[in-house]
Amino acid sequence: MTLNRLYSFLPLLLSISLLGGCDQSSAAGEEAGPRPVKTITATAAREQAGSLPGVVHARVETDLAFRTLGRIISRKVEVGDLVHKGDLVAEIDPLTLQLAVRSAEADLREAQAQLDNAVMTERRKRTLSHTSAASVADYDLAEQQLKSAEANVEKEQASLAKAQEQLAYAELKAEFDGVVTATFAEMGQTVAAGQPILRLARPEERDVVLDLPEAQLRSTRLNDRFGIALQLDSNLRADGIVREIAPQAEPNTRTHRVKIAIDDAPEVFRLGAVVTATPVAIEGRQAITLPSSAIIEKEGVTDVLVVDRSTATVRLRAVQLDSQTADGLVVRVRSGLREGEEIVVAGVNELADGQKVKLEEEPASE
Repeated sequence: MTLNRLYSFLPLLLSISLLGGCDQSSAAGEEAGPRPVKTITATAAREQAGSLPGVVHARVETDLAFRTLGRIISRKVEVGDLVHKGDLVAEIDPLTLQLAVRSAEADLREAQAQLDNAVMTERRKRTLSHTSAASVADYDLAEQQLKSAEANVEKEQASLAKAQEQLAYAELKAEFDGVVTATFAEMGQTVAAGQPILRLARPEERDVVLDLPEAQLRSTRLNDRFGIALQLDSNLRADGIVREIAPQAEPNTRTHRVKIAIDDAPEVFRLGAVVTATPVAIEGRQAITLPSSAIIEKEGVTDVLVVDRSTATVRLRAVQLDSQTADGLVVRVRSGLREGEEIVVAGVNELADGQKVKLEEEPASE
């Protein structure tokens, strides 16, 4: 009786299994279907760069120092003073150096007297040797003493010249025309040789010094042009050219020191003035910008997914990035894309190369 009832339910069980298999096949078919994606159309726009604050510095600044030990007896300049090449700017007590000169002069006079005596002795011995009144050995000794006296005079002359040169070190003079930007010692202070006394700068050669964030470093090159404006009055402007980019970032701020030459700037751009530097857009220079969500980075390679409308599929495309904005939301593409191509901007890590997609376009980024 039970076996007969089981046989009667078999057709029903088979039909249920077939229906379940159809449902699974249908679900698998839905999963294998085209996947909806969001895309944007790549458009090139003129590059925009933000302004950065900077300070005007002298390109050449030199610390002036005495070349010998001494006590400062006068400093004739203050910060901001203009000086000319050869002007006396400071002095140390010259007494010790003057005594050294006097001692060298006395030594030279003594050596000269010995030389005069050696000359007379050599003449006398030569005359006597010719008449056989003196031996040849005596004449040779006199000749040797004469040469020694001559050498001693040359030595003392060099010592006197050295002492006189060191006496000149008691006066500190400007090496070039410039302006005093700092002082480091006062009258009455004893300073060592080489210890800075003041700092002298060339005002006609000026740089704008600024700190460039790493995000903008890739888009800045040597000889790039910048517009420079005074922060106190933005109507006062000048042109500058990048002449130096520090190869290493500051360890604390992670910024790179950049120097922009402004040799032809008006006099109002004085040393220490605070300015604003803005990159000048190069005519015709444009770049494609994409949301950061469109970028795929694997094993050091940067890719994007480009849509092929003819086959409704996506293809991986290697690109090179130029820079990233400070907020990290937008990247600038240097190469690898053409204007007008469609790029997937959402769920890129869930898609594979050649996968079928269903397009859902987003407005192009500005």
